Amino acid sequence: MVQFKYDTDLLVLGPVAMLLVVVLRQLLDLPTRLPRLNRWLSWLWLPAVLAFAYSAGYQRRNTALGEVYLLFVFTVLLGVLARLRYYRPARTLLLGGVLIWMKWAIKVVLLLGNYRLLPPYEGYFKTGSQLTLVLAIGLYVAARSQKKNLLKEQKQREEEAQARALVAAQNAKLEHLVAERAAALTQQSEELSLALEELQRTQTQLIQAEKMASLGELTAGVAHEIQNPLNFVNNFAEVSAELLDELAEERARPTRDPAQEAVLLADLQQNLLKITHHGQRAASIVRGMLAHSRASTGERTLTDVNALCDEYLRLAYHGLRAKDKAFNATLQTDFAPVLPLVEAVSQDLGRVLLNLFTNAFYAVRQRQQQGAPGYAPTVRVHTQRVGDEVEVRVHDNGTGMAEAVRQKIFQPFFTTKPAGEGTGLGLSLSYDIVTKGHGGTLEVESQEGSYTEFVVRLPFRTT
Repeated sequence: MVQFKYDTDLLVLGPVAMLLVVVLRQLLDLPTRLPRLNRWLSWLWLPAVLAFAYSAGYQRRNTALGEVYLLFVFTVLLGVLARLRYYRPARTLLLGGVLIWMKWAIKVVLLLGNYRLLPPYEGYFKTGSQLTLVLAIGLYVAARSQKKNLLKEQKQREEEAQARALVAAQNAKLEHLVAERAAALTQQSEELSLALEELQRTQTQLIQAEKMASLGELTAGVAHEIQNPLNFVNNFAEVSAELLDELAEERARPTRDPAQEAVLLADLQQNLLKITHHGQRAASIVRGMLAHSRASTGERTLTDVNALCDEYLRLAYHGLRAKDKAFNATLQTDFAPVLPLVEAVSQDLGRVLLNLFTNAFYAVRQRQQQGAPGYAPTVRVHTQRVGDEVEVRVHDNGTGMAEAVRQKIFQPFFTTKPAGEGTGLGLSLSYDIVTKGHGGTLEVESQEGSYTEFVVRLPFRTT
């Protein structure tokens, strides 16, 4: 039978039990996880003191108070571990604690019952106890490692949560900024829409003003140009009336002269043909003016560019002469004898030509007013076929323009005329009509103080 010094066992096993409690508290964070049970664990030393006092007072050395006390401590700690079984390190320690508790319970039963194991089994029991101790130490190390990993994972989760919170805050801030920016952009868009509508209304008014300005030029030319056919109509009408009177007198004579009547009738017929011709000429001028004044329908027809140039050249010239009676210029026309017809909107193309001719006459008039000696104002119009295009060149020997002016000449609202004499839209509209409306080109060549030449090229269909 093994003899124990129980007082010495209690002095050793009591601190060991408390050390186990301290280790368990630190490893499992009992003050945080089980604060109430943690306070009770602080009193585990009390049974050891009472057992030691009992042993010392009664001198009882055959009891297993130390082993029973330690088994009690293991039982309490297993209960704690069972309460924390959801915590991974606690589950790991629970496995080792059960093995140690079983080993210690067997030992206590043997001591209390004064039993001994058979020699072979006693060796096995000692070896198993040692292995259990090694296993418990290994499980403790594994539990510490698990705790470190859990703390690391928890820290990582906290950092991720902080990052997500930061991202969420940034997203909320960005959403707020985007909402503010969207509201500002919406307001700016509405303001721009209103400004665009106002600009379109103003542009429409300016375009209409430019059309009315060109219509004024055209009207002055028409008034002068239409005067000639009207004078012819009036003169031939008067002559025809006189011929009718002579014919009536000839027929009233007792002896009629058929030859004389035939002559009078022939003269009358010729006068009527001339009246018809000049009446048609006047009607053509009026139709051209009406076509120029009305809005473009966009309908293209086969157009004789030579006839259009000839008509609008004279209308532009007489329009300027209506304003300045003292102005005279030489008109030179070099029209190709056989020029293909061009599919064009005649009233739009007429506006282009009228604008170019008006500008040409304005330039030569300006140079004439500068008093250059020996200067003869001249405007020349040349048409020809170049490949699959009809080319119109409007040349004047006026003031010309500098290179800086030439670069801006087709820009909207750019004008070299004094304030009140031009809108700056004529050449811009002409450029759009030729390039966008008819698929052609409009170019300008000029030398300051010498000449200006506009070149219009329009495509035509080949059959």
